[in-house]
Amino acid sequence: MGSIEPMLLYGCKLSFGNTGSVTPADAIARGKRTMKPLAAGNWKMNGLKASVSEINALKDKLDGITPACDVMICPPATLVMSLADEVAGSVIQIGGQDCHTAVSGAHTGDVSAAMLRDAGATAVIVGHSERRADHGETSDMVKAKAEAAIAEGLIAIVCLGETLVEREAGETLSVVHAQLNGSLPDGATGATTIIAYEPVWAIGSGLTPTSEQVAEVHQAIRAGLSALTSAEEAHLIRILYGGSVKPSNAAELMAIDNVDGALVGGASLKADDFAGIIAAF
Repeated sequence: MGSIEPMLLYGCKLSFGNTGSVTPADAIARGKRTMKPLAAGNWKMNGLKASVSEINALKDKLDGITPACDVMICPPATLVMSLADEVAGSVIQIGGQDCHTAVSGAHTGDVSAAMLRDAGATAVIVGHSERRADHGETSDMVKAKAEAAIAEGLIAIVCLGETLVEREAGETLSVVHAQLNGSLPDGATGATTIIAYEPVWAIGSGLTPTSEQVAEVHQAIRAGLSALTSAEEAHLIRILYGGSVKPSNAAELMAIDNVDGALVGGASLKADDFAGIIAAF
C-alpha cells in the first residue's frame, strides 16, 4: 500500500516517515505518553454465562500484580452486570459495547448509558465500524451517544477507521479526520474520552497495518485532538489501536508513537491470549 502524502489536517501541516513532524511543535510532543495505557477487550456478540470462567481465569492471572496498563472487558449487555460483580475488587473494569442517546423511553431493544452504569460498567464503546456499517450509524449519532455516555459518568470509547477501499484510494487521513471531527464529544477530556483507531480491513482479518501506517494515523489523530481540544488535553486522551491485535504482535504495536493501548477483539475472549497482550505493555 502506498504512502500517504503530507496534507493539511485541522490547519496543521503533517508530514510522515522518518522526518515526520507536526506543527506547531509545542502542540504535539511527539509520541510522549502522559497517561496509563489501556488494554480493552471487545467481546462483540460472544459470551454466555459460562464465559464467567474466562473472566475468573483472567482475574487469577492478574491477581497480586499491578499491570502496566488499565484492563477492561466489554462483554455483551447480557453479561455486564454479572461480570461487573465477578471482577469487583480486581484490576479489571467492565464496559459496554453501545448505548442509546436517550436515558430511557420507547426504544425497544436498546440499552441506555444509565442502564450500563447501573449494571456496573465504567465505559462504553461507541461508533465501532460494525455499528456504523450494520446499523448505519453516522458520526453525528456517534457523537450524541458519546455525550450521553459521558453525561451518565461513563468513559466514551470513540471508534474511527477506514475501509480497505478508502486506504487503497489514499483517503485514510481524510476519512479519519472527518470521523474524529464529527464524532468527538463536545468538551472531550482525557477523563471522559478515549479514541480507538481500528482500520476496518484489519478487524478480525489477521491483517495488520505496518508500524509506519499505524504511526502516521495516530500522529494525525493526536494533531486533530490538539486542534479540537488543546495541546495539553490532547496528550491526556488515550488513542488505542485495534485490528487483529494478538500476543505475538502486541509489543511491537504498543511501542509505536502515540499508541496508548489496544482495543482487542477475538484475542480477548481467552484469558491466556488477553493476558499475553496485557503483558506486552
